[in-house]
Amino acid sequence: MIYRVLLVGLGRIGMGYDLRCPASLVLTHARAFTQHPRFELVGGIDPDPAQRRTFVAVYGKPAYADIAEAPSESSPDVVVLGMPTSLHAAQLTAVLQHTTPRAVLCEKPLSYDFGEARAMVAACQGRGVRMFVNYMRRSDPGALEIRDRLRDGRIRGPVKAIAWYSKGLLHNGSHFFNILAFWLGPMLEARIISNGRLWEGLDPEPDALIRFTGGDVVLVAAREEEFSYCAIELLATNGRLRYDRGGDVIAWTPRVDGVQSTGCRELSYEPQPIATGMDRYQWHVTDRLAAALDGEASEICTGAEALTTLECLHTIISKRTTS
Repeated sequence: MIYRVLLVGLGRIGMGYDLRCPASLVLTHARAFTQHPRFELVGGIDPDPAQRRTFVAVYGKPAYADIAEAPSESSPDVVVLGMPTSLHAAQLTAVLQHTTPRAVLCEKPLSYDFGEARAMVAACQGRGVRMFVNYMRRSDPGALEIRDRLRDGRIRGPVKAIAWYSKGLLHNGSHFFNILAFWLGPMLEARIISNGRLWEGLDPEPDALIRFTGGDVVLVAAREEEFSYCAIELLATNGRLRYDRGGDVIAWTPRVDGVQSTGCRELSYEPQPIATGMDRYQWHVTDRLAAALDGEASEICTGAEALTTLECLHTIISKRTTS
């Protein structure tokens, strides 16, 4: 079956990131759904006329100012919500007023407000619409390899890790909390190390110690205005994992026992790269979405899982002090 897709939001993640990139890079919903053989992109929606003109010119599909303008015969199987977070809830309401797709793929986070996010998930459940959230890293082959190694003991726990994020805990930090929970299991507890600041006056940036079932992680906020920095250094009992440049570079350095010079256990001088597919991250999400729609096992983040991520982040934020 070929699934028909309507893209709501034609900005950066919608079509902008790879607009002037080689076709081998797949960083947006528009390119991913165009390239994937299991989907047909049937149209786009955006209030910006310039964005609509670009979409029509590049992808040859119709574009509308809002979903009410889309003809009923273009009824989609999948609706993608690719607009800013503050607009997610209202756009989902509009979508469900005009169509009943098989699935909605929403950008992260669902909402800045946990109650609103919970209502969004419930609204989809009430209509029999499956909800997924675009935490793309957990569909990446490199991240899946790390999960498999943690499960089968090639990376042995318990682990200790330092994870860096920037641009707000809810906005960018949620990506890294979500992938850490995917690898290490549920959050057991958390405490604040430093309150941090508010990114753009809205999104908290605390430093926090988080205890997952598989180990402890110190989550630290970087300064986005100086440079973006998103990375994880994970120490296992048998080596070190570096998850760098947001997942573009992954390397495992095993422990070496009885090094001749010292007789001590040390890390090897030869890190072992782990293949990553972050140059095509949105294609991998789309591929795992196809698997989920076909009833197969899939690592794509569900609405319920994204809601758990958001609940944990709000728990962390609630521990910040006002003094």
